Amino acid sequence: MKEMTPLEELRHSAAHVLATAVLRLFPETQLDIGPPTDTGFYYDFDLDHKLTQDDLVRIEDEMRKVAKENQRFERFETSREEGEAMIRKIGQERYKLGRLADIPQGEPISFYRNGEFVDLCAGTHVNYTKKLKAFKLLSIAGAYHRGDEKNKQLQRIYGTAFPTKAELDAYMEQLEEAKKRDHRKLGRELKLFHIDEAVGQGLVLWTPKGSVIRQELQDFISDELRKQGYSQVFTPHIGKLGLYRTSGHFPYYKESQFNPVVERDALERLADEGCSCSELSNHIDEGTVDGYLLKPMNCPMHIKIFDSQPRSYRDLPVRLAEFGTVYRWEQSGELSGMTRVRGFTQDDAHIFCMEEQVGAEIRGCLDLVRIVFRTLGMNDYRVRIGLRDPDSTKYTGNPELWDKAETALRDAASSLDVPHTEEPGEAAFYGPKIDFVVKDVIGREWQLGTVQVDYNLPERFELNYVGADNKEHRPVMIHRAPFGSMERFTGVLIEHFAGNFPVWLSPEQVRVLPITDDQLDFAREIEAQLKAANIRCSIDSHADKFGAKVRRAELERIPYMFVVGKNEVAEGQVTIRSRTNKGDEGSRPVAEAVARIIEAIESRELPC
Repeated sequence: MKEMTPLEELRHSAAHVLATAVLRLFPETQLDIGPPTDTGFYYDFDLDHKLTQDDLVRIEDEMRKVAKENQRFERFETSREEGEAMIRKIGQERYKLGRLADIPQGEPISFYRNGEFVDLCAGTHVNYTKKLKAFKLLSIAGAYHRGDEKNKQLQRIYGTAFPTKAELDAYMEQLEEAKKRDHRKLGRELKLFHIDEAVGQGLVLWTPKGSVIRQELQDFISDELRKQGYSQVFTPHIGKLGLYRTSGHFPYYKESQFNPVVERDALERLADEGCSCSELSNHIDEGTVDGYLLKPMNCPMHIKIFDSQPRSYRDLPVRLAEFGTVYRWEQSGELSGMTRVRGFTQDDAHIFCMEEQVGAEIRGCLDLVRIVFRTLGMNDYRVRIGLRDPDSTKYTGNPELWDKAETALRDAASSLDVPHTEEPGEAAFYGPKIDFVVKDVIGREWQLGTVQVDYNLPERFELNYVGADNKEHRPVMIHRAPFGSMERFTGVLIEHFAGNFPVWLSPEQVRVLPITDDQLDFAREIEAQLKAANIRCSIDSHADKFGAKVRRAELERIPYMFVVGKNEVAEGQVTIRSRTNKGDEGSRPVAEAVARIIEAIESRELPC
C-alpha cells in the first residue's frame, strides 16, 4: 500500500466525515468508495434521493458538527470472515462485500471507526476529526460503480480540504478563475470548436477559427521537425486486427478501444451459422475471424513503414512523424470538451535508432518539448518518469531491456535541470516514459508532452537493420509527442491564455474599425494591405456606435484594432488599440502599423 502524505490523510479523513454526515441525513444510503485525490476527495453513494446543491449545504453543515465532536479515527483488523460479518452488521453489503473480495488473500482486512461510523478501509487517517478545519463540498456527479457503464450509476460528491482556511480560500479563488477560463465555455463563445450529439460524444468538430489555431501549431512544430531531420508520413485511420495483436494493443487493451469491424464475408458466414454476439466476440479474440480496428495508436503503422525496406546502420536514426488521428473508447462520464475525447490527433513521431544513439535521440526529443513550452510561455513544469511495476503482469518483454530503457530515461531526465519524480506502475505496457506536467497561469497541472523508450515492439515485430559488422541487429524505438494531442493541447491553451492567444495563434489578428461608413473605403484599403502581408483580419462594418465595435472586438479577444476616423483618412494613418493596453496607442502610418503586427507574429510575442 502506498504511504499517504499528510494532505492525503486529511482529505481521506474528510471523505469519511462526508460519509458519516450522509448516513446521518440519509440512513438508507449504501456506500461504495471514498478516496483522496490530487485536488480533494470524493465519495460514491447509492441512495434513492436525488442529491441537490441544497443537500450539499445540509451535508456540509453536518460534517462540521462531526468535526466539532472531535471523534477519534480508530483502526482495527479482522479476519476475512469477521470482516464480512462486520459489513453485514453495519448494513453495507451491497458494495462493500465486493470491495472486501478485491483484497488479495494474505493481506490485512482493516476497518476505521469514527464515532458511530465504520468503514472498510486500508487507511490512513488523521487522529481526530477536529483537525478538519478547512473543507468544502464542491459538486455532485454521476459515477458508474467500478467505472463500468454496465453497472449502476451512483451519486458522487466531490469536495476538497486543506490544513488551513487561507489555503482553502486560495483554492476556491483558483476554481472561480478556472470557471472563467473553462475551454468549453470559451470555445463556444469564441467559436473555436463544436461537439454535436448527431456526430457523437467525444468527437471534436474544429470550426474555421479553431482550425487556424490547430494549423498554426502544426506548422510551428513541423518547422522544428524539419530542423531535426524528421520525415512526414501519413497512415490510414483503420488497420487489420492482426497488426494490433502483434503490437499487443488487442485484445489486451480492447476495453479502451472501439469494437472491431468484422469483414463482411466472415460476418455473413457466421450469421448463417447462427453465431451469437458473444460467440462472435470469442472468435475475434481468438483470431479465428479477421477484421479491422479503428487505430488506437500510430506506432504499429510507423513500424510497418520502417520495415517496408532494408535498413542499414548508415540509415539510422530514422525519424517518422505524423499528425495521426487515433480513437479510444472513453466512457461517456469521463468525456470533457477537448481534454478528454474519443478521437484525437497526436503530433506523433517514432524514432528507430541503434542502442548507442538512444541517449542523444532522447535529448533531442526533450529539447523539442522545451522549445514548445518556452514558445508558449509554459515555463513552470516538472518531469514524471513512469516505470514498470515489477509485480504487475501488464508489462511485456525482457526485464534486462526494461532496465536499459529506464536507465536511459533517468539519465535524460537528470540532464533537464527541472524537478522530476519516479512513479512505478505508470509505464506503457511496452516501455517506460517521461511525461511533462505543466503548471498553467492559475496553478493547475496538466500532463502534456511525452517521450517513451521501447525495446519491446521492435522485438514483437522482428525489426532489423544491418550493422557495421554486416549482421542483423534489433533497433530501439522511441515514441514522442510534444503536444500529446492537438485537441487536449488546444483545450489547455484556451484555458492557459483565457482565450487571449498570442498574435501568431489568434484566429483573427487585426480588426479594422471605421468610425463611420465614410471611412469604409479607406478601411478596405487597409484590409487589403494586411491580407497582402498574410495577416488575418476583418472590417467591422456594422452600423453600430464605435464603442459597440470596440466592445465586440474585446469580447472576441482580437489582439489589435486599427481605428479609422476622418483624421486617419486625411493623414493616411491608423490609430492602434491593443487588447492588452485597452486604449489608444497613438496614430501611425499604415505601413508602420502593419510592420508592428508582422513583428509580433514573427517573434511569437506572448500576451502580457
